[in-house]
Amino acid sequence: MVSDILEQRIYELVRSHDGIYLFKKKELTPSTDLDSDLQLEDDEVLALMDDFFTTFNVDKGNFSITTYYPPEPPLKHLLNPFRKNDIPQVPEFTIGMLIASARAGCMTDSRWGLLSALRHYCQGYMP
Repeated sequence: MVSDILEQRIYELVRSHDGIYLFKKKELTPSTDLDSDLQLEDDEVLALMDDFFTTFNVDKGNFSITTYYPPEPPLKHLLNPFRKNDIPQVPEFTIGMLIASARAGCMTDSRWGLLSALRHYCQGYMP
């Protein structure tokens, strides 16, 4: 029951930063990606994360928004027809990661998700 309340609070926080829908609200699940599913921009996610860290008392650790939203290439690179523009591969940034991080009390690594959160959480109880 406690985890359901925590998840609900995180869904409410994400929804408050998601904007207004004229028709049907998007269904939020742990696998909902903040970038590809909700189409949040980097400044919107940064504001969401600031609220997340303070509301849920989560340690930022080495969290960097550029991990999930790399900087845009300079305009001269975009306009150069002879330059190949590589599309950077970024890790998923899901609501499930926020839930795992809130449970652990620190920001989890996107590649390990819940396993990273559990490892950090359990380290606090090891002698």
